[in-house]
Amino acid sequence: MTDYVASLLAEVKAKNPVEPEFHQAVQEVAESLAVVLDRHPEVVENAYEAVRRAGMQVQAHPIRGGTDGSKLSFMGLPTPNLFAGEHNFHSRLEWVSRQDMEKAVDVIVALCRIWEERAST
Repeated sequence: MTDYVASLLAEVKAKNPVEPEFHQAVQEVAESLAVVLDRHPEVVENAYEAVRRAGMQVQAHPIRGGTDGSKLSFMGLPTPNLFAGEHNFHSRLEWVSRQDMEKAVDVIVALCRIWEERAST
């Protein structure tokens, strides 16, 4: 287990102490994604830089496993999850504000610019 996966799992267990199934899911996805993202650290670095360029502070939080991003990563397209400003995930009260969606667009545009800049160097 990498240091990243160990620290991520410790954070998950601290925040969700009575959810062992969640702990296992996070560990499985984190360990499998770590293999892919360790080979392509620029994917996460570029995502963090895009968030900063959009005027926000990076806040990395674990999410439940089985994401589309993990499937795409194993198909050869390393894909970290980016935010879209959602609130109350997967509930009947899930919502997102227009301002959050605008910030999500800012991040995506910045990410495209970063990849273009770094591809030409």
